[in-house]
Amino acid sequence: MKINKLNSIILLGLVAIISILVAQLLWTKEAFTLEQKKLSQKANIALLEVARKLYEGKDHESSCQNPVQKISNDYYIVNIQNAFEPDILEFYLRSEFKKMNITTDFEYAVYNCQSDEMVYGKYISFSEKEKEKKTVSFPKHKNLVYYFAIRFPNETTYLFSSMRFWFILSIALILILLIYVYSIFTLLQQKKYSELQRDFINNMTHEFKTPLSSILIASKYLSEQNPIKDDKKLHTYTNIIINQSHKLNNHIEKILNVAKSDSAPLALKKEMILIVPIIEEVIENIQLKYPDATIKIETLSHDYKIEIDVFHFTNLVYNLLDNAVKYCNEKPEITIAISSENNILKLAFIDNGIGILPKNLSFIFDKFYRAQNEKSNEVNGFGLGLYYVKEICNLHNWKIKVENNLANGITITLSIPHKK
Repeated sequence: MKINKLNSIILLGLVAIISILVAQLLWTKEAFTLEQKKLSQKANIALLEVARKLYEGKDHESSCQNPVQKISNDYYIVNIQNAFEPDILEFYLRSEFKKMNITTDFEYAVYNCQSDEMVYGKYISFSEKEKEKKTVSFPKHKNLVYYFAIRFPNETTYLFSSMRFWFILSIALILILLIYVYSIFTLLQQKKYSELQRDFINNMTHEFKTPLSSILIASKYLSEQNPIKDDKKLHTYTNIIINQSHKLNNHIEKILNVAKSDSAPLALKKEMILIVPIIEEVIENIQLKYPDATIKIETLSHDYKIEIDVFHFTNLVYNLLDNAVKYCNEKPEITIAISSENNILKLAFIDNGIGILPKNLSFIFDKFYRAQNEKSNEVNGFGLGLYYVKEICNLHNWKIKVENNLANGITITLSIPHKK
């Protein structure tokens, strides 16, 4: 099965994010191990200093080279080999842990050789909430007489709190991954709905064209019959059927063109050609449809040449003029102003229509959008004309903008790269 470009991009993006997340989790694990070693080293140094101070003032030195033994990650024993006071031990533990910036709770116990058990145990908390917490029992160790034990019951929590940045970063990456997966799922759903919509439009329009062609053929045949020609009413009704059928056929062609451009970009057949004669030809066709409309061209030269697809450019101009005439309450007066400035050819379509509310200006080129105004119920359409105009401009790499005129109507301006 052939994997399309979109699926490849989605798969690569998913693999990249998962790889980053796995790498982040591995770094977090390594950072936790390093923090654990760091705490162990600081605790070892502090306990060595405590052991050294317990020998101060004594007449002999300790025979044990390394009195500190690490039994587990959170449990240490210190062999003193001499009697000491528990109160003094606690004072030294507090001061040395403070020097080493060890701020997690700890508990200690001293071995009593007379009773053969761990006694004088105490829980030292840096939090007011834990002050009343009781110590747990400490195991005894063989071959040791004067020693004490230290346990850090909240070591894991302490290490996690010192790694907040790493965990926040990991959580952020997990959220990004979830958002990415949700976005991809939504994108695929939208793509599926878009394909279904396009298939429906294609099937619907093709089904419409067959009976519509039959209606046009039959209507033209009727209009040529003598009884129809002789009866004014019948002839009028026949012409209405023909005109409305042509109008419906034009709408269907627009829908088909849009559906086709959605599935694959329109292929342009560009050629260098004079544009003023093309615009004049379109004006003639528009005035056949709207004889009352006044359309004029204002230009300093009739020799403007640009590289265009003649078919699509003709449709573009026709759509703009058709819209300008339909959305007008007065006698339509349209001016097409052509000018050239800084290698940019500008085509401004200025009308005297009803205009557009400023809040709706940015939406008029959207597919199926029809601004609600006094003419929207009178004018039939699907909101595809200006969308088609925008698509043709994009394909030609032109810029298009719309603005309201000071008096009435709007101005739609095309900016076309132009070399003299």
